Amino acid sequence: MHPILRNILAVIAGVVIGNILNMGLITIGDMLVLPPEGVDPTDLESIKANIHRFAPKHFIIPFLAHALGCLVGGFTAAKIGATRKLTLALVVGGIFLMGGITMVFMIPNTPVWFILLDLLGAYLPMAWLGGKLGKSKVK
Repeated sequence: MHPILRNILAVIAGVVIGNILNMGLITIGDMLVLPPEGVDPTDLESIKANIHRFAPKHFIIPFLAHALGCLVGGFTAAKIGATRKLTLALVVGGIFLMGGITMVFMIPNTPVWFILLDLLGAYLPMAWLGGKLGKSKVK
């Protein structure tokens, strides 16, 4: 397979697998850490209207979902990619970061501490780590 095509497929696979993990953790997380009374975690309008009622514990699962999604997505891209494995992992992280920035605008009044932690700590650093782990050779 041509290296460029393989690299494109690696990024797509990284995004898809990272998103599957992300959404799985978000879904399971709603069962582990119950949202505030009266909040429907599947309804964006309900979250927007009640974000002020969320405690720090309610942000743990979203952060883990974003971070682990990027870690696994970056790892996947680096494992599958033909060349520039770390760059492919960071592309996956950049795509996830764009989604994270979009969510900041979709859910206004999210605590600033969470926005900073999430945008600066979950996406590119974890994709970078996934890329490093994915490109390492076991001898």
